[in-house]
Formats: sequence, C-alpha cells, structure tokens
Amino acid sequence: MPRPASALRGHILESALHLFATRGFKGTSLHDIATLVGCSKASLLYHFTSKDAILTELLTPAGEGLTALDEQLAGLTGEEAARAAVTGYIDLALRFRRELKVLFEDIPAMTSHPALGICPGTVDRLLDALAGRSAEHSDVVAAYMVLGAVFITGASDVDVPDEELRTHLIRGALRTLGHAPR
Repeated sequence: MPRPASALRGHILESALHLFATRGFKGTSLHDIATLVGCSKASLLYHFTSKDAILTELLTPAGEGLTALDEQLAGLTGEEAARAAVTGYIDLALRFRRELKVLFEDIPAMTSHPALGICPGTVDRLLDALAGRSAEHSDVVAAYMVLGAVFITGASDVDVPDEELRTHLIRGALRTLGHAPR
C-alpha cells in the first residue's frame, strides 16, 4: 500500500536532514536521499524540485525561530535583554541541533542561504541583546563568545541530556556575559 503524499514528504525531509547532518549537504546526493527513503529519485523530485529546495524547507523553521526571538528581544535592554537572548538562543540551538550541524559544515555558504536570508541583521541584533545593549568592548567580545560557543556546542554530539545541556549552557553563557545565573 503506497504512503500518503504528506507522509512521504515528511519522510524525505527527515531522511535528508539525517544525511545532511551526518554526511554534509555537499556529501549527500538526491540518490542517497531517495535510497534511504525507499523511493525513486523521480518520486523525490515530485515533492522537491532540488536538493536545495529540501534544504530550504529544513532551514526555514530555524530562520523563523530566529526572527521570532529577534522580535521578542526588541524592547528589552540591559541584563533583561542579555538573559532573554541567552535562553532564547540556547533553546533555538537545542531545538535545531541537526540543522546547526548542516550549517556548521560550510558556515559562509549556509548562513547566506535564502531560507536564512534574514539572519545577518538578526544576528547583529542578537549580539547586541547578548551584550545587554552595551558598546563596551568587554561586553561585545563576551557576546561573540556566547554566540560562537552555543553554536558549536549545539552542532556537536555532546553526550548530555538536552535539559541538562540547556541548564549548563545558560549558566555558562550568563557567567561569560558577567551575569550571575539565577
């Protein structure tokens, strides 16, 4: 009995994300995805016009999450902005761990992907919130440190349960930013 189209589409996305995260975007072919899914390449292309179209669909929720965080942080200042930026960014990093692995493979090409086209300005605003809206060099450097460390940790296979990892990331990020964890 054939699978419903929506179930096949979801299976294609899940399989592609698994392959992209383990082999890299460049190291995965449409044939690889179709083989893992158990469908023909033609069937795969019926649902997605290209490998890039699959990547776009996979990265879009992460981009939307970053946009939502940006909107949430807009009216906050000082330590309140830094704390909200830390927890929001860490929650996104943990929610989209496999997508981060894909991004980490080729950061310049992936972060300029159309699905994340909103990111350059959004990342600058996230850094500003992490710094507590401060222009002090020490605050700006600490914000960059948190941004990079959370990204790398989220893209890594850290053998720590997600809730515990979240707690440690928040504490470490807040310490790096000069705020006492609550």
